[in-house]
Amino acid sequence: MQERHGPAYRWRVLITVMLGTMASIMASTIVNVALPDMSHVFTLGQERAQWLSAGFMAAVTVAMLTTPWLLGRFGYRHTYFAGVWMLLVGGIAGGLSSSFEMVLAMRVIEGLAAGIMQPIPPVIVLHVFGRQEQGRAMGLFGFGVVLAPALGPSIGGILVEAWGWRSIFFVVVPFCLAAFAMGRVYLPHTSPGAESVNQSERRFDLPGLVLLAIAVVTGMNGLVELHSPTPHAYVLLVVSAVTAGVFIWRQRHAEHPLMEFKLFDIRSFRMGACVAFIYGMALFGSTYLVPVFMQIGLKLPPSQAGAVLLPAGIVLAFMLPLGGRLADHYPFNKLVAIGITLLTLSFWLMALVGLQTSLWVITAFAIVGRIGLGTVLPSLNLGAIRRLPMENISHGSSTINFLRQLGGAVGVAMAGIFLEWRLKVHVDDPMRAFHQTFVLLGAICALAIVAGWRMQPPGAGVVRRDAEPPASEHQPTDIT
Repeated sequence: MQERHGPAYRWRVLITVMLGTMASIMASTIVNVALPDMSHVFTLGQERAQWLSAGFMAAVTVAMLTTPWLLGRFGYRHTYFAGVWMLLVGGIAGGLSSSFEMVLAMRVIEGLAAGIMQPIPPVIVLHVFGRQEQGRAMGLFGFGVVLAPALGPSIGGILVEAWGWRSIFFVVVPFCLAAFAMGRVYLPHTSPGAESVNQSERRFDLPGLVLLAIAVVTGMNGLVELHSPTPHAYVLLVVSAVTAGVFIWRQRHAEHPLMEFKLFDIRSFRMGACVAFIYGMALFGSTYLVPVFMQIGLKLPPSQAGAVLLPAGIVLAFMLPLGGRLADHYPFNKLVAIGITLLTLSFWLMALVGLQTSLWVITAFAIVGRIGLGTVLPSLNLGAIRRLPMENISHGSSTINFLRQLGGAVGVAMAGIFLEWRLKVHVDDPMRAFHQTFVLLGAICALAIVAGWRMQPPGAGVVRRDAEPPASEHQPTDIT
């Protein structure tokens, strides 16, 4: 395939896997614009409507750790196609659903598809691209995956106003069809490292997956029920904590675990994991909070709410390739710490927004955070997993994505719980409730600054584009 398609083949492979990932990320965020409309149609309270986001996030979290085994057992093409098929079915069936339960089930299926697909692009980058190109490749990948949620709220707002909430589910269909077409041409059948498939002796840790699913679902359900605290909510949280403890114990002792805990012995990975979890809490909590704030707090229609955020999304899309190039030249830890600082500042600036604030000011505050995101994403992925042994790259990518999504699931639930609590306290001043929630998200995000600064291993230098990679660094693998 390399000979057939020429030297640009590796970029075509990356664009192919980007398409499915873009569709899955758009599916995760576009529904937030339709929450008010869906709440009206299905007579949903805040706690039930929140499950459309939290259920998706929980499904993504559970599925992510299965990707290394699926890639080893079935290869790039079959694993990717399975994820795209699930996303396509979830989108079409979700748009045709007539009950909230069916819509929620389809959101879970979409989440499972997203969980399978999202760890694949970083694996492609680390295996296929040379050290001097990895930052640029990760920046290009980031450009694509943030362009989707950047355009999602704007497109979703227009669709909801014109055709109702059902239309947002069908947005993923053209992306999935394009992913199938390109995948049949460019995706190899091999597994990471060019090993043949269907010959892996690594058994799938089904008990570990069951424990993980129980821990995540009971934990999310317990957090949702904290909206109206009952003994049942605390029982669910205790069950989640105990099950998570058993899961961790099993992963440390299982012969073929879902999560390789030995990777946490590497400082850059350990610190990157901390950043991913905390950053996920703040980022995904904000994706739930901001559209609700725009429509309920600022009284903006869905299309205008999306339009206010569109410039910030475009800035982020163009910032990511620059962030990727910076990752090729400057230490990861400084880039991550600077980016997290800007994101924190953006949250706290949003706490100053009121009904009289100009829309361009709100847009400027959002742009500050998006510049930070563009600095963080390429450096976080590369800084955390580049120094791992070759055979652990797919496990490292899945674990970092898992922790970011786990943090995101917790962040979405926590933002909803805290907002509802403060809205009850400030019945006469709902804007104050939103401001306090933004302050909380900023404080959570600030916790990741120190961990980000400690990502760089002692004595690690700047990667120069014209320098030869150290002997310890792996070379790109011909996956064909």
